[in-house]
Amino acid sequence: MTDVIAPSEVGQQDESEPIGSPVATTSTSRQLGRTRISAAWAGVMVGALVLVLVLVFILQNTRSVKVSYFTLAGSMPLGIALLLATIGGLLLAGGIASLRIWQLRHRLIGQTKSSRHVTVASSSSPGD
Repeated sequence: MTDVIAPSEVGQQDESEPIGSPVATTSTSRQLGRTRISAAWAGVMVGALVLVLVLVFILQNTRSVKVSYFTLAGSMPLGIALLLATIGGLLLAGGIASLRIWQLRHRLIGQTKSSRHVTVASSSSPGD
């Protein structure tokens, strides 16, 4: 396993090191952990790569196809039709996932409130 330094430890100076010690020796002896900025930068790079791949897919699939959805009908390039179908699927899955997260949070808040109520009721005795 590799050791990862917690973000709270990155900017702290070791207690065993003297205050006037050179910065170069302390910074080379420590491993720097991932930061939020580095994670965001990696996400931007992956997103840009995916966008380039989607653009290539759309440009290679320009043949027009007939698309019908309930009573709507029309023709559009195959790449655009598949992209729209993918976006619709992602929105549907994201909506269902959001509802599940809301349900779990609502249940957790309800359990927290009921446990507080039980703790208050059990701590007070009727003879006080």
